[in-house]
Amino acid sequence: MTYFKDLGLAESVLRAIEATGYTTPTPIQRDVIPAMNAHQDVIGIAQTGTGKTASFVLPILTRIAARKKRHWPGTCGALILTPTRELAQQIAEEIQTFSKFMKVSAPVVVGGVSPRPQITACAPGVDIIVATPGRLLDHMESGAIRLGQTLQVVADEADQMMDMGFLPELRKIMQALPEQRQTILMSATMPPPIRKLANEFMTNPTEISVAPASTPIARISQIVKRVEKGAKRNALADILADEAVTKAVVFTRTKHGADKVAADLASAGQPAQAIHGDKGQAEREKSLAGFRDGKTRILVATDIAARGIDIDDISHVINFDMPLAPEAYVHRIGRTARAGRSGVAISLCDSSEVKLLRAIEKLTGQQLMPSSKPAEAGSEGGAETRSASNASTKAKSAQDQKPKRDSQTARGSQNRKPSAPPWRKPGPDMPTDGLMRMLGESRSLAAGIA
Repeated sequence: MTYFKDLGLAESVLRAIEATGYTTPTPIQRDVIPAMNAHQDVIGIAQTGTGKTASFVLPILTRIAARKKRHWPGTCGALILTPTRELAQQIAEEIQTFSKFMKVSAPVVVGGVSPRPQITACAPGVDIIVATPGRLLDHMESGAIRLGQTLQVVADEADQMMDMGFLPELRKIMQALPEQRQTILMSATMPPPIRKLANEFMTNPTEISVAPASTPIARISQIVKRVEKGAKRNALADILADEAVTKAVVFTRTKHGADKVAADLASAGQPAQAIHGDKGQAEREKSLAGFRDGKTRILVATDIAARGIDIDDISHVINFDMPLAPEAYVHRIGRTARAGRSGVAISLCDSSEVKLLRAIEKLTGQQLMPSSKPAEAGSEGGAETRSASNASTKAKSAQDQKPKRDSQTARGSQNRKPSAPPWRKPGPDMPTDGLMRMLGESRSLAAGIA
């Protein structure tokens, strides 16, 4: 068994890890940390919840611990790029946690807030900048931030940055960096444009994959309901009325759609908060805090805003609209089944979205809906199919889940023709705390949890 102490991390970093109660790295950490310590470029393919953030934060802090020189004004030693403000803030919090026995400067540079404090924070030169591409480019163009001394750069959630149209900005940033640098690219999927970007800006990268690219987490039970557009509102309300839905994220395709769905749910007696790019930073943080603390049970989100949602106890993800990009499906449902828990992902698919569903099936290699046309697709309950990753659990889970399945789809049961036997792979429900998201499921024996 490999322990953190075996990975060549700085003593101060090891002390911080030990203070959290963890001793054993996750697979992505076990492989990425030594490669980064050896100054190799790294491509890491891993889903959220696997500890990938710590896999690049820990070796960056180890390099900082060995640094003797001060940074030049307006420069940074390491740059971490993220697609959203929320994710940038979460990474900064992890840096703070693991550098508690060090003196590390790591300002967050994102849009939606005043740039002046960011300029002030970066002016003397800093160890790490955690940034979104747009705001970083603004500071680079004004001369407030210069990347000529940056020796490490991490592009986290690279595929999501591509989906959000950040590839041109990402290229500009990469071109401003020194040729002699270490480049780390982290992604849950590896679409061709990201592969091309890696070939363009990385040198003989070590590729580390802890799961096949674009493969959803096995503990997620995936359910598809054929529901026509006009019936989706009632179908969603029925799903959320189930007591098993303890905390849910509902995905819509547009900002207006998110606001409308939240308003419709409130009218149906199910209070929900909407979060999207048009919301101010303070409003988004307030909505996320209420959802995290349990004051709000339902969060309605767009793909862009949801990238920063990193909460362990989300029981359900519901695709009110099917995503246009199949990779977004993997990211969406990855909001559930975190930190060793199981989860449920339900997709409401109308007839115009079947092609989008087939693209998702092609990407993931999983059949989510039978090829034959489901009967009564326009019925309120809709035809339902389920999928998971282990065929050996079909018979058992079909029997185990029958009562719940019947209660969830009772309204459409009389009009619906039989569909393929639903099934799911049962997963352990292992509530954990704090840094389980970043450090994985292994805890020290002293903590008393296997």
